[in-house]
Amino acid sequence: MPQRPLVLCSNDDGVESPHLEALAQRIEEFADVLVVAPERQRSAASHAITLHKPLRLVEVRKNRFSLSGTPVDCVYLGILKICPRKPSVVVSGVNDGYNLGSDVFYSGTVAAAVEGALRGAAGIACSLAPHAKDVDAAIGFGAAVVRAALAEPAPPGTVLNVNMPGTGSDEYEWTTLGRRLYEDDVSERKDPRGRPYYWVGGGPAGHDDVAGTDCVAVSRGWNSITPMHLDLTDRTRLARPPWSVEGFRVVVGSAR
Repeated sequence: MPQRPLVLCSNDDGVESPHLEALAQRIEEFADVLVVAPERQRSAASHAITLHKPLRLVEVRKNRFSLSGTPVDCVYLGILKICPRKPSVVVSGVNDGYNLGSDVFYSGTVAAAVEGALRGAAGIACSLAPHAKDVDAAIGFGAAVVRAALAEPAPPGTVLNVNMPGTGSDEYEWTTLGRRLYEDDVSERKDPRGRPYYWVGGGPAGHDDVAGTDCVAVSRGWNSITPMHLDLTDRTRLARPPWSVEGFRVVVGSAR
C-alpha cells in the first residue's frame, strides 16, 4: 500500500486555535498530519526566527505540538526535527482574519507557508474573514486546496495565499495581490506612573477596487487563491537600471 503524503500544519493564532485543529482533521482524511504551532498568539510576527534563546517543545496531544517560538520557528523545527519524513505541503492557518495584499509582508500565517516553501515543500496559507458565517465550508475549501496541491505536486518554492470570506460560496478565483487600506495610527497613553507607552496600528479602511485582486474577490463573496513566489527581484529594473553610481564602474553582461 503506498505511503500517504505528509502535511505539516502550523499557524500564528496558537496551537489551541479551533480553526487549526478543524483544518488538520479535514486534511487527515487524505494525508498524514503533524501539527507544530506556537504556544500563544503570534499574529504579525512576519518571518521572525528565534536565534538567541532556547525553544521549548511540548506534545499537547498525539501528533500535536506547541512551541515557544514564532510560526517560522514551528515550521523550521517541525521539518528538521519532528517530521518523520519530508512534508509534501506545509499548511498555515486557518487564520482568524484575512491576509490580503500587503498583509503578506507582516503576516505570521503567510510567513509559515513561505518557510515551508523555502524548505522544499509547497506552502499554503489559509485565512478566513473575522466573524465568518460559515466556518465549516471555508475550512472545507482550504482542505480541498491542499488535496489539489497534493494531487498535482507544485514546483519547489510554490506559495499559495488563500483567503475565504466564509459565506458558504462554492466559487473561487485565481487572483493577484491587491492593496488593502488601513487607518495608520500610533496611540500614545500613560501608564500608572505617568510614563508614555504606545499602541501601533489602526483598523482596515477598505481596499483599492481593482478587478482580479484578492481584495475584490473576497468582497464579492468568492474564495481567493493568489500564487506567489520567493523571488523578489525587480527584473524590469535590473534589465534597464535607472541610474549609475558616480565614481564607480558598472559591470555589464554578468549572469542574471
